[in-house]
Amino acid sequence: MRKTPSILSKVILLGIPLALLSSVSMADVIVYGKANVSVQSADENGVDATEVVSNASRIGVKGSDQITSSLKAIYQFEYQTEVDDGVNGNGQTFGQRNIYVGLQGSGGTIIGGHFDTPTKVIQEKVDLFNDLEGDLIAVFAGEIRAKNIVQYATPTWGGFTLTLAGVGKETDGQDDGLSVSASYKNDSMFLAVAHDQDVEATDVELTRVVTRFNFGPLQLGLLGEERDNGVDSETGAFASLLWSITDAWDFKTQYGKSSVKLNEGESFSIGVDNKLSASTTVYAYYTTVENEPILLTDLVRDDKYAGIGIDFKF
Repeated sequence: MRKTPSILSKVILLGIPLALLSSVSMADVIVYGKANVSVQSADENGVDATEVVSNASRIGVKGSDQITSSLKAIYQFEYQTEVDDGVNGNGQTFGQRNIYVGLQGSGGTIIGGHFDTPTKVIQEKVDLFNDLEGDLIAVFAGEIRAKNIVQYATPTWGGFTLTLAGVGKETDGQDDGLSVSASYKNDSMFLAVAHDQDVEATDVELTRVVTRFNFGPLQLGLLGEERDNGVDSETGAFASLLWSITDAWDFKTQYGKSSVKLNEGESFSIGVDNKLSASTTVYAYYTTVENEPILLTDLVRDDKYAGIGIDFKF
């Protein structure tokens, strides 16, 4: 004969999910992410294709635990997700992005894990086609999300911040890396300089300078970098322009030329954004990426992309 659960057991069973919900709310958990999906026509070295691309769509959780009035523990777990092919085209549902745990207090912030280096972070809002085909990573180096990285950032003093990160290689014969940046920011301007030593590889140095200026509805961004691998030294320059035509419509364009990553690499993008709401934007873009390879083994880029998409943040 089936036994009817007692009132006590019902109370216990009901209390379990309530207790879990209580613990989650007490932990200051924030769930966030964005779905950035576009349909694009791609011409890559004469090979045409129409495809759906996810443009680094992501989901994450972050939060903190207040330890004292001036010290708290912080964390973030962020993962890239794809709507069609899986991460990196291999069918995986999620791929690791910025993940860390650390402490934040009046003396600054220290974190450890797997996340963007200070040099990558200072690109700030200068890259207007970030995560799309026009992302500056196409022709510029320094866009590194490092593993085994420990970072300290000072508090912001009058707009100034200093960030220092060490990158452990865990490989015999490879030097540990160092990435450091200094930046200044106010309502109308951003200035920053960063340097990587042995981050990309042993004996490779990279220096990056970034500026952004806002003039009413116009935003001008400039980036320059130099990469030295101990044998050759290459430079690159990048400029972007954003025009906020109205509160809802933005026109944007950018151009970069660099031999830092590809010999005589060039990237040009033009596009328009329409903000439907605070969370949702529809957009269109056109991008070209090309270079002049020296060796037969060099990567050849003679690519054109045109697409429309939607970016929904939550």
